[in-house]
Order: sequence, then C-alpha cells, then structure tokens
Amino acid sequence: MGADSIVFLFDVDNTLLDNDRVTADLRRYLGETFGAEIQTRYWAIFEALRAELGYADYLGALQRFRVERPCDPHVLDVSEFLLEYPFRDRVFPGTLESVAACARLGTVAILSDGDAVFQPRKITRSGLRAAAGGRVLVYTHKERMLGDVAARLPAARYVMIDDKRRILAALKTAWGTRVTTVFAAQGHYASDPAQAAASPGPDVRVETIAELAALAPGLACA
Repeated sequence: MGADSIVFLFDVDNTLLDNDRVTADLRRYLGETFGAEIQTRYWAIFEALRAELGYADYLGALQRFRVERPCDPHVLDVSEFLLEYPFRDRVFPGTLESVAACARLGTVAILSDGDAVFQPRKITRSGLRAAAGGRVLVYTHKERMLGDVAARLPAARYVMIDDKRRILAALKTAWGTRVTTVFAAQGHYASDPAQAAASPGPDVRVETIAELAALAPGLACA
C-alpha cells in the first residue's frame, strides 16, 4: 500500500454482528437444556474466565463446565449449538453495505478480540471474513498489539470502528491523528458508564453500523 493509503479496521461483536442476541440465544438454550440453576452456573464460570483472560471465551467456559458435569451428554450438544450457530443471521442490517463502501475507498480488515477457535469461526460463518477480503486479525487484547497491526496492514491513516469507547480511546492515545475513531453505539456497552468515561472520546459516533456507508467518503478524507 502506498503512502496515501487508508485502512478501515472493524470490530466484530456488537459492531458488525449482534452478539447480544447470540448470548441471549445461548442463555435460552442452556436454560431449556439444563434448567435455570445450571444455566446460572455456566455463566458464573464464563464471567470468571473472562475476568481471568480479559476476553469472552464461550468454549473455554464450556470446557470448565464439563469438568463439573463429566457424564452429561448435553454438554456436547452445547458445543454443537455454538459451533453451528447461524451467525450470518445476526449480522446487523447495513453491515455488508457499509463494509463495501469502505472497501471502495481503501483496505478493510477485521480487528477483533477473542479466543483462537470460536471467534474466527464466528467471523467466517457470519460472512464477515469474506466481506473483509480474508483480512482478519484476532488477538487476546487488540489494543496491545497495534505494532503488529501496523506491520501487517501498513497505512498512512486508519479508521477504527468499535462499540467499546475504551478500545477507541486506547487507539487514539497510541496513534493520535493517524487514526479516526468511530463509535458504533450498539449493544450493551453503549450505555456502560465505565465505557462512557473513556478518554479521549471518539471522533465520530454512529447509532447503527448502517450509517457508516454514507459517512465513509468523509472519513477517508478527514
């Protein structure tokens, strides 16, 4: 890429894909399969593991859950539910149009946090890997890996689209005017007071990812 190149970096969960609905579907499935008490136990394990790792690990939590229920065949059904989930149905309206609009102006790529199995599968099965031209980066803490991001996707300028203001603030602090940060006010983090306190604030706010298609030319010229 040349000196005037621009790279659009897209988060996945609650930015391009409605992960809150995925979680709600899993919660309902666990309740129907195991009952309320056991469902609550899975989410307790899930949250403990997230605190330990710093990212959501659905399959890792299931592995730990299985240790407590080694003879329950339904645990394997939960694995199948997760791996075969219809993620394409949870892509936000207007997502593919917005990604395509950005692709006409520069390079697009996925920049996500997550585990090494479930998160890449989600990105592929949702159609987002194809939409990004196969350019997918998944780290445990993406805000700590910006040197690697820049090495793999060198550009004069970046646009980062994310639903977490904390992540956007970290990129802005690291890259300054080299990056334009876009806050997608979707999902449960949009109303999180801790996220709202993140500084510096985002450069641009969109209420839905569909709005980005119209804004993309201006972002490319900012």
